[in-house]
Amino acid sequence: MRLVISEKPSVAQSIAAVIGAKQRGDGYLEGDGYIVSWCLGHLAELASADTYDKKYAKWRREDLPILPENWRFTVSGDKQKQFAILRTLMRRGDVDEVVNACDAGREGELIFRTVYEMAGCSKPMKRLWISSMEDEAIRQGFANLKPGRDYDGLHQSALCRSKADWLVGINATRLFSVLYHRTLNVGRVMSPTLALIVQREAEISAFQPEPFYTVSLDCGGFTATGGKLKAKSEAELIVAACKDKTAIVRAVEHKEKYEKPPALYDLTTFQRDANRLLGYTAQQTLDYLQSLYEKKLCTYPRTDSRFLTDDMEASVPTLASVAAAICGADVPEHLNADQVCDSAKVSDHHAVVPTSVAGKADVSALPAGEREILRLVSRQLLCAVGSPHRYTETAVTLDCAGYDFAAKGKTVFVPGWKFYLQEKSDKPLPDLAEGENIPISSVSVKEGKTSPPKHYTEDTLLSAMETAGAKDIPEDAERRGLGTPATRAAILEKLVTTGFVERKKAKKTVNLIPSQVGVSLVTVLPEQLQSPLLTAEWENRLKQVKHGELEPDVFMNGISSMLRELIQTYTPIKGPEVLFPSGCEAVGKCPRCGGSVTESKKGFFCENNGCRFGLWKDNRFFAAKKKTLTKAVAATLLKDGHAKLTDCYSEKTGKTYDATVILEDTGEHVNFKLDFGKEMKKRGGS
Repeated sequence: MRLVISEKPSVAQSIAAVIGAKQRGDGYLEGDGYIVSWCLGHLAELASADTYDKKYAKWRREDLPILPENWRFTVSGDKQKQFAILRTLMRRGDVDEVVNACDAGREGELIFRTVYEMAGCSKPMKRLWISSMEDEAIRQGFANLKPGRDYDGLHQSALCRSKADWLVGINATRLFSVLYHRTLNVGRVMSPTLALIVQREAEISAFQPEPFYTVSLDCGGFTATGGKLKAKSEAELIVAACKDKTAIVRAVEHKEKYEKPPALYDLTTFQRDANRLLGYTAQQTLDYLQSLYEKKLCTYPRTDSRFLTDDMEASVPTLASVAAAICGADVPEHLNADQVCDSAKVSDHHAVVPTSVAGKADVSALPAGEREILRLVSRQLLCAVGSPHRYTETAVTLDCAGYDFAAKGKTVFVPGWKFYLQEKSDKPLPDLAEGENIPISSVSVKEGKTSPPKHYTEDTLLSAMETAGAKDIPEDAERRGLGTPATRAAILEKLVTTGFVERKKAKKTVNLIPSQVGVSLVTVLPEQLQSPLLTAEWENRLKQVKHGELEPDVFMNGISSMLRELIQTYTPIKGPEVLFPSGCEAVGKCPRCGGSVTESKKGFFCENNGCRFGLWKDNRFFAAKKKTLTKAVAATLLKDGHAKLTDCYSEKTGKTYDATVILEDTGEHVNFKLDFGKEMKKRGGS
């Protein structure tokens, strides 16, 4: 028997239907020599820090850095049953081979290998590597199973990625959270991405707009415009000079131009267009694509390739016909299949395209988001196999009262691939000849201002993430940028959910704006944690690990060394209460430093990061007397140094009594003691 393990139950059902495993068991399907089961996504993950030592349950700087020598994985409670099923299936006597049918990518490899190793399995391993969930693609995939060991490098790169993110996340998050008294999530990719957004906002804030003026001539059928002028008075002089005058055509230049069809979509390019054209977030686009993939309507989404393989060229006309049916359009008259096929430019997966069976689907029955996404994928295919967009650009120079004015026009003679975009074209200029006199209907001045850089949208941020560090990384580097096509959407979502970035709508655009705490976090982070270049280098090294060009230990040692240096050398920035205001009402002044003491779930603590003063709500002194340290009692203790308590419970007598509790702070420890009147009289109290 062959045991086939997929990433999700829905994928397992699709595979089982093709290979004949129709008999249902508890957590698996069986039949025709196959057992098909699934992982429920990341079934096993890296264990939490306190698994290695119970002391790590508390966040303390003195315990950092946390650098496990022998890494451990754990299975969460809600997934224990499925893991037990997989382990039992792997140990079945009639199972002689295990097939990894998880998603054909870095994370899919990690999901399978982790379960395989945790289950102690040593049976021969094969890899199903497909780019489509179509029945024929599955059949061909099983006919051409790859040796599992061919993907050892991919597994090692995935493991390094997972461990590196764990190390940076655990150590840096704890360090900065402890130092600045609030949870500050720091990530290997997330923090440099946040830094890009914060830097852009700083550029916008620092920008000083400058006014400029342009003079325009209304020439009846077209408008000619002069150059930008800094002084309005100069523009008004030109208006006065040109009023009631005639312009003379000094030059007419015609240029034939063309625009090549675009390449097919990889995931990042597709997410950018879906954001720009449809307003979808990167995560929404990925979710819609994943659903379409599982419904066999489009190919594997998590790809960084924009071409098909050479052996797919013969299938391109069929795919184009499917795309045309989905879009309600015609196939290009001259279909250029060869320009979308180049095996040398395909890595793990080819570009995203609709599948051949998508043409038979009832597209109108799909959810609205999936329908729009499928149409966008299909339109891109039609554009990519189309002909160049050809047009004539006409540039005219006019002279009016000794001043130069210019006008441009465009005449399209072959729409080509742009036919499918249905864009409005520039108006053509009328036929003009050098020396011709043009009557002027009116002259006007328009005032403008220089524009600041634009806020990031998901479209432009994805582009910035993709190219981050590209200028400084060698030309032969295979991987550049922040994150991967498969992970960028999740990074953007985490920035929003952690409160570092906000989505703010402006007209039809949704901008990504850093929150106050996001700006403050970038302010306190050292260069190595916010440098796009450093993280881009890490991504490139992960590619090298995948190809066996770099030892995993070398990569991990680099991460560990950086964290050791960070923990040892980082000095907190002064004035953290300004950078990270709690927004909480002050209960009183700190007796040690004079800072504000505010309430949290566990007690009342000083907001100054250099001060460790705190009054814990669950302290033994109050609990023994069956009293609670309330906000009112804490405020009185901070103000007067003592507070009255009534109905205190006596452990010796079992009776209650009234007394005064006195706060004594040694500068390192907080102590309480009771007074029954004598000491308070000495102090002049009641």
